[in-house]
Amino acid sequence: MGHSTLITGATGFVGSAVARALHKRGHQLRFLVRHESDLRNIADIEGERVEGDLLDFESLTKAVQGCRYVFHVAADYRLWVPDPARMMRANVIATIKLMKAAHHAGVERIVYCSSVAALGLKEDGSSADETTPVCPEKIVGVYKQSKYRAEQAVLSLYRETKLPVVIVNPSTPIGPRDIKPTPTGRMIVDCANGKMPAYVDTGLNIVHVDDVAEGHCLALERGRLGEKYILGGENYTLKELFNLIAGMVDVRPPLMEVSQKTVWPIAVISEWIARIAPIEPRVTREMLLMSRKKMFFSSHKAEHDLGYSARSASLAVADAIEWFCTHGMVKKKWR
Repeated sequence: MGHSTLITGATGFVGSAVARALHKRGHQLRFLVRHESDLRNIADIEGERVEGDLLDFESLTKAVQGCRYVFHVAADYRLWVPDPARMMRANVIATIKLMKAAHHAGVERIVYCSSVAALGLKEDGSSADETTPVCPEKIVGVYKQSKYRAEQAVLSLYRETKLPVVIVNPSTPIGPRDIKPTPTGRMIVDCANGKMPAYVDTGLNIVHVDDVAEGHCLALERGRLGEKYILGGENYTLKELFNLIAGMVDVRPPLMEVSQKTVWPIAVISEWIARIAPIEPRVTREMLLMSRKKMFFSSHKAEHDLGYSARSASLAVADAIEWFCTHGMVKKKWR
């Protein structure tokens, strides 16, 4: 291909998987990176590194110059932040700036990585989809609020300016190269190391990060402009997920189910400690509020329109644990 494809967030978990999928397809890659970015996840991927800041419109203008496609995968994904305004800037303002810079530069197509966090959930615990209504005032947590607002801003730009954008909504990606790790990766690591004493009654949609990356590529190639596509896998309760992880590394799964009410004081104390010490709390009030509804989703639209498919959740978990073991984050012997 004669023109570059810009990726934001390529040093991260999902972004590096997207970069690999695009590289296999022959794209000439350009990575927008910060001066202090950890480049380990893209060290083995050929591409142009361009230093910039998502909040600096001038650096974004330079980054998108001459690009045919843009993949905006960068996001601040944490379930607890001491400064909510900073997350809003990173996930909302930066997204708007990049969309405008790309459109002004004449980019042919943009794939924006949103999240199922921006979508509605079913009250009865059944699978939600792209059309499930969202009640904005009931969105729990700064991360979910930021992803909802960013997605709405992107849709507004599409309607008002014909922004050539396709939106993808990954569910809960897991797999290799989760170097931070993400909140879900941390949960897997804790369970595999036997440090998960209990669980609450909730559920997640688990998907392999490489399937999410493939979904991004399919959205570029087959997605309809202005449409949203859930990139998910299989729905698992937290109990089922922990049992799966424990069985793979031969540790005892957490046996005690606890209520959100029981864990609430622990969350309050954890947040208080996190404000005075440089550690991230393992459990927060926002996490508990989010867990009141099962985060189950259907990828039928992406399967039908894009030809998307996902491997089983057990394979995704196996790949994640193997990577965590190889990199010393899981201490138990891999079976």
